[in-house]
Amino acid sequence: MYFQKFVIGLLAAALVACVGTAPDIPVNFGTSEPGGTITRSGTPFRLLGTPIELGQPLPSVTLYSSSLEAVELSELKGNITIVSVVPSIDTGVCEQQTHLLGEKEGASEVISRVTISRDLPFAQQRFKDEVDFDGVLFLSDFKDGSFGMQTGLLIDKIGLLARAVLVLDREGIVRYLQVVPEVANLPDMDRAFAFAEQLVKEN
Repeated sequence: MYFQKFVIGLLAAALVACVGTAPDIPVNFGTSEPGGTITRSGTPFRLLGTPIELGQPLPSVTLYSSSLEAVELSELKGNITIVSVVPSIDTGVCEQQTHLLGEKEGASEVISRVTISRDLPFAQQRFKDEVDFDGVLFLSDFKDGSFGMQTGLLIDKIGLLARAVLVLDREGIVRYLQVVPEVANLPDMDRAFAFAEQLVKEN
């Protein structure tokens, strides 16, 4: 009888998890600077590479989609675009950040959504299949970390990308940028979406 109750309890917990109950992950409202310093559980890490700045286009680097197609970042033009940068989609914080990107309700349909990480494209495809986010373009910087190095978002010693969110205008110019100071926290996705919506109205 005890074992049956234990199994029922596990199944109930699994069902709660499946309906998308969000973990209580803190949100950072401030920002660090590309090429500066962030922390991981309080331990400081430098960000390597050339810092990207507001008013600049994304660097012209080649990333790979979850289906292994080469995608040139400079081609992200035409729509207002939110770019969500995560260390690895196989972690709880990154998973939640990606859910916030893909499940945002009421957002304009002309806002494109992109997730960039250094996960292998196969891992991104697996995650994409699990969550069924057809409206999110997953891009991988797995090959040489060129996106991280050309934006100042590559974490020293770890080799993963810093947690960040960018908003691009229709010309591919960076108009909004938040680099999360503590990598274990979430970015302010609501503010990024609000900024993107304002760009839609202005353009």
